[in-house]
Amino acid sequence: MSDHILIAVFLPTFFFVSITPGMCMTLAMTLGMSIGVRRTLWMMIGELAGVALVAVAAVMGVAAMMLNYPQIFEVLKWVGGAYLGYIGIQMWRAKGKMASLDNQSTQISNQALISQGFVTAIANPKGWAFMISLLPPFIDVERAVAPQLSLLLMIIMMTEFVSMLAYASGGKSLKLFLAKGDNIKWLNRIAGSLMIGVGFWLALG
Repeated sequence: MSDHILIAVFLPTFFFVSITPGMCMTLAMTLGMSIGVRRTLWMMIGELAGVALVAVAAVMGVAAMMLNYPQIFEVLKWVGGAYLGYIGIQMWRAKGKMASLDNQSTQISNQALISQGFVTAIANPKGWAFMISLLPPFIDVERAVAPQLSLLLMIIMMTEFVSMLAYASGGKSLKLFLAKGDNIKWLNRIAGSLMIGVGFWLALG
């Protein structure tokens, strides 16, 4: 398969899968709502690194072993889910003050946001299963693997980033809409509920 055909087929395929609401997209929207798009970019860095690791592992065959031993995911899933749930509870407890969300922007470090995105990406068994099923058919074993994998990773990173940016921007727009009236408590509760939901999704999914 030539590079041009590869791009023409793989790009729309992965884009429609990436833009579909999922764990990482929900997290991006929630963070965009609570801490803003700019701070959410740090989470996106971690998520992209995690997705890249999963994609490379899928092609190299590591993912097959990981799926055969699902207990490897358990610690990461529960720790990550508990952390997201904790943040969600903190949002719920913030009553009627925009400052509670603004302060949270400075309380969460960039490193914590990166870790949040990374753990969410690599602790999602569905992500591993998807990469295993999608990527191998696009790899031509008669050609050098590295250039093909690099091209696929470039497409994956681009589509994931665009999708997360769209979700984070949507979250920020919702925040601005709710902040116009006496709806700050609902903003806190919506963002908190979404964060808790992602936490349960990560831990139990």
